[in-house]
Amino acid sequence: MTIPPKPLPLVPVGADGRHLHQCPLCEAMCGLEIHVEGGRVARVRGNPDDVWSKGYMCPKGASLGDLHHDPDRVRRPLVKVEGRWREVDWDTAFRRCTQLLAPVIERHGIAAVTSFTGQPTAHTLGLSRYIHVLLGMSGMPTSYSSGTVDQWPKNLSSHLMYGGWWTIPVPDIERTDLLIIMGANPAASQGSLLAAPDIMSTIGEIARRGTVIVIDPVRTKTAARASEWIPIVPGTDAALLLAVVHTLFAEDLVELGALAGHVDGLEVLREVAVDWHPERVAETTGVPAERIRALARQLAGTDRAVVYGRIGLCNQEFGSLCSWLVDVVNILTGHLDRPGGAMFGRPVLRSLLHSPQPGLEDGKALFGRWRTRVRDAPEVLGQVPVACLAEEIETPGEGQIRALITVAGNPVLSAPSGEQLDRLLPTLEAMICVDNAINETTRHADVILPGLSPLERAHLDDLQLSFALRSIANYSAPVFDPPDPERPDEWEILLRLTGLCQGTPAESVDIAALDDGFTDYVAYTLGLDGAFVRSHYERGGPERMVDLTLRGGPFGDRYGERPDGVSLEMLEREPNGVDFGPTVAQIPGILGTADHKIRLAPRYLLDDIPRLARRLRRPAAELLLVSRRDLRSNNSWMHNAPNLMRGMTGNNRCTLLIHTDDAGARGLSTGDVAVVRSEAGCIDVPVELTDDIKSGVVSMPHGWGHGREGSRLTIANQHPGANTNALSPPLFIDDPSGNAAVNGIPVTVTRS
Repeated sequence: MTIPPKPLPLVPVGADGRHLHQCPLCEAMCGLEIHVEGGRVARVRGNPDDVWSKGYMCPKGASLGDLHHDPDRVRRPLVKVEGRWREVDWDTAFRRCTQLLAPVIERHGIAAVTSFTGQPTAHTLGLSRYIHVLLGMSGMPTSYSSGTVDQWPKNLSSHLMYGGWWTIPVPDIERTDLLIIMGANPAASQGSLLAAPDIMSTIGEIARRGTVIVIDPVRTKTAARASEWIPIVPGTDAALLLAVVHTLFAEDLVELGALAGHVDGLEVLREVAVDWHPERVAETTGVPAERIRALARQLAGTDRAVVYGRIGLCNQEFGSLCSWLVDVVNILTGHLDRPGGAMFGRPVLRSLLHSPQPGLEDGKALFGRWRTRVRDAPEVLGQVPVACLAEEIETPGEGQIRALITVAGNPVLSAPSGEQLDRLLPTLEAMICVDNAINETTRHADVILPGLSPLERAHLDDLQLSFALRSIANYSAPVFDPPDPERPDEWEILLRLTGLCQGTPAESVDIAALDDGFTDYVAYTLGLDGAFVRSHYERGGPERMVDLTLRGGPFGDRYGERPDGVSLEMLEREPNGVDFGPTVAQIPGILGTADHKIRLAPRYLLDDIPRLARRLRRPAAELLLVSRRDLRSNNSWMHNAPNLMRGMTGNNRCTLLIHTDDAGARGLSTGDVAVVRSEAGCIDVPVELTDDIKSGVVSMPHGWGHGREGSRLTIANQHPGANTNALSPPLFIDDPSGNAAVNGIPVTVTRS
């Protein structure tokens, strides 16, 4: 365990001076110095003493002051009266929630109510813990989330292979010599299902001592720093990976190493890969057969090597096969669960998401336990495609969605069928949003219940620590007190909405009773007695939950059993964080399968290979659309921060990247406006010519489409951009997981 130097003396919450805070905006988890002068954030700097980031800070961290002081941020509850927003007190807001939601449940049952959970929830102390109460105890049979436009294929493959849906291996980039990146762009997103500070510097070091290969349709900023860029046809990564697997078997390059006694299904996989030789996939993927063979040989011949695949692999039509095959290649080359390969995080605290879903223990492929009413889409790991939400609202009949609760989400911009959703949300009988902004989605709400700014709440990451290269923990106290000391915290809002769904008026919910029940359940999952745990605290809430999961975690003191173990009190004494060392080999202990073996060839995924085979015979589309990110505008909610939007004037980030040859054939030049059409819709977007994209591919960023009447996003609305999800066909999904396929969409492009 490493304890950093003592920091400079810290100042009380809200006082002028230097405050330490860990950035809650992304997986980089940078340690920051927040300098407050005159009650305002004067500047933000990287904390050089932070045990994790050691002074590094990305632009998102520098924007925390913007987010806190944003004049558009909702600070008091809002209730819509005759189409106009009115600020009210919290009691009035909760009573209005009851007036709206209770009649819906009385007339139509709880099945008429659903929820949508957005990405920021995972980075918020209270929301990340207590969203489980709303989803698990409210009685809502169906819920939706941004997860099915993101990482659901990885959850699925991890569940089937390792028996844990969040048991996701991450590339040990600090110790590898060969890094193959597929469908990821850390230069824009930092890590994604990978927590590492200053990741691009690490990639540069790998390139200097070894090799970095980026396989991507676009020569991204990450690819520009790599040793080699291999352009690939979007949506064909699974075929390429199967050809790599074929080569490993055909050339006798398989070496399981220490995993030899912990793998089941090797011979089944060998038989499956027989027909997937590189020549079969070369034309479809656009990658020469000999280069595919060379990739297999490079991986097998490098002692410390790893394949890392991320969102570009997940949200395509073969996302589950891709997610599975990335791990398969790492296993067959002996690079899983060893330094320099793909390793499992060893978080200091246990995320609540690591508990198996009831009935799915042992990695069971027991899906379709219920299906959507309109499309008959099967549930997978408790979720159905988010694109189903619009049709479930629109289609009359028993089970029609009539009320929606959103939590830190903006599905109008982030989900396929978002434009349809935009038209349908006003038809709901009740819409309640837990959110800090009047955005493209929440403008349709009846009630907005605001949370706190990132600097008004404490922070200790939950899920992201599961993907960290080191076992670290860093607790941050709030920098500012909320202006209303009597206001409920976000976790209390979620508990009130949970009670309301159960039939209790929101204003009358017994918060303490619900919280105690939740605490008892979490204590049980950690092998502790709930009553014993609660006896150690004067009050509940997120801090109690954090302390419980710290003390019950792998380094915890277990309430005195291990006197030197970690606790929240210990972390409060060390505001620069504590480092318990790098990740270590954890197989078989980390496996949730009954026989403690990796399921290398899950039948549920093998059954999808014939669909991939049919893809090889599909005629080539005119153009294929892929998504992209920008470091300063990863998500739609970042577009109202002045620091992140600086330089937008005359430098539009929402453009259509198109290869010079493809543009010439259509009479397009940089700055022209093009019409992009898919089977789902069409948008107008400015064109940007480049040779850093594969011919036949075009690219647009996601998260744009601002400027809609009723939204209150002053800066974002000055740079509206076009919503790429308007082009996403709602039925274009990865079949095994239900994840949206927003990469590889066939489109046409013409001059406006």
